[in-house]
Amino acid sequence: MSFAITRVRAPSPEPGFTRVRALVALLAGTLAAFAACADSDASAASAWEASVDTIADTVVVRTTSGSVWGDTMVLVPEVEIGVLEGAPELIFGNIASFGVDARGRMWLMDRHVPELRVFEPDGAYAMTVGRPGEGPGEFKGPDGGLAILSDGRVLVRDPANARIQVFSPAGEALETWQIRGNFNTSNPLWKDRVDNVYTQILVDPEADLGDWQMGLVQYRPDGTTGDTLVVPESDWEAPFVEGRAEGNTSRNRIPFSPRESQFLHPDGYFVFGVSEDYRFSVLRGADSGELPVRVERAWEPVPVAGGEASEARERITRNMRRSFPGWRWNGPDIPETKAAYRELFPGEDGRIWVLVSVPSVEVEDPLHDPADPNSVPDTWEEPAAFDVFEPDGRFLGHVKAPPGFGVSPHPRFEGEHVWAVARGDFDVQRFVRYRMVPAGEPEGDG
Repeated sequence: MSFAITRVRAPSPEPGFTRVRALVALLAGTLAAFAACADSDASAASAWEASVDTIADTVVVRTTSGSVWGDTMVLVPEVEIGVLEGAPELIFGNIASFGVDARGRMWLMDRHVPELRVFEPDGAYAMTVGRPGEGPGEFKGPDGGLAILSDGRVLVRDPANARIQVFSPAGEALETWQIRGNFNTSNPLWKDRVDNVYTQILVDPEADLGDWQMGLVQYRPDGTTGDTLVVPESDWEAPFVEGRAEGNTSRNRIPFSPRESQFLHPDGYFVFGVSEDYRFSVLRGADSGELPVRVERAWEPVPVAGGEASEARERITRNMRRSFPGWRWNGPDIPETKAAYRELFPGEDGRIWVLVSVPSVEVEDPLHDPADPNSVPDTWEEPAAFDVFEPDGRFLGHVKAPPGFGVSPHPRFEGEHVWAVARGDFDVQRFVRYRMVPAGEPEGDG
């Protein structure tokens, strides 16, 4: 498999340009259109206020207060699939990836089996596709990659078989597309609006762990390969601890510290940010005729609770000592405050969802075994909460998810709906379709 490399330049997290005030009103024409559609009952205190600055060739959109929606939204479950005991097709071991087709059917890859289970929009079981193995339509080690094309074909990435398996909407095995094997990732198969899909690879698999550079290989709808995009990165280095032994190296990012986050937008460009501050860049290319946009928002750092920090440190230490006996903490301390945000996610409709840092809460860990020396209690949980933006920088509003909402595998966001894997009582894995409603609206409305 041959491919050409296309590089994307990431912005510096601290650009050294002179700040020049270009506009007082943000995106005047767009603002006027949204103002005409705004809820007449929205108070002035909740109205969206922002500024636009020009820094070299980048438009900087900074939200200072309020939001377009004017209210916090919450996610309310509409459909839930998954049980502790019952029909085997409703019991999940490890949902590693999923997709939703044009009919609203939900395709869930249970990596534990492995097999692909399909459910109707109302949650009714429809069929099972594939089985363990190496033959046509079979899976050996599927990871986080699953995408559904506009014609209904379903693509499942299976690194252990070094291929993407292609299925028809009816679940028939059609063909396979070759990929580099044995590179597992929880990242999805990114898909653009013209049905090109992109799978993650190591551009230089022989490089040292600290020098790894990620890329995205493009596959056209007919399965032929296109360019490989180099994932944006900056000069910023994430703080980490490390374990080394002959032939074995392991790194662990310092919990709650800033990180690089990026994704390929459905319109074909990257969105990239470093979360040491609340900012990220929409890297629209020169051929689009639009300038890149840097999105910023005022924010207050969230403290890391003392027990939360010590528990995270103990978990990393025990995990490291399994591979490196006698290992001691060899990196920066866990910070006193959390990064501005945790991750960036794309919406199917083009919106940008920012998983923001919020205070954690103490919970019970039913799986903790005090008699097991390797068991560390998981008694702190950071609820999932999101800020939602348009690619032009407009801040739409804040969205709160209910307890148990999971962000791995990546949730799917589209319009007023969100699909995600969740954890319930006794850590039972469930798949849930949520509807987004204003915080004050009764759950039964809609």
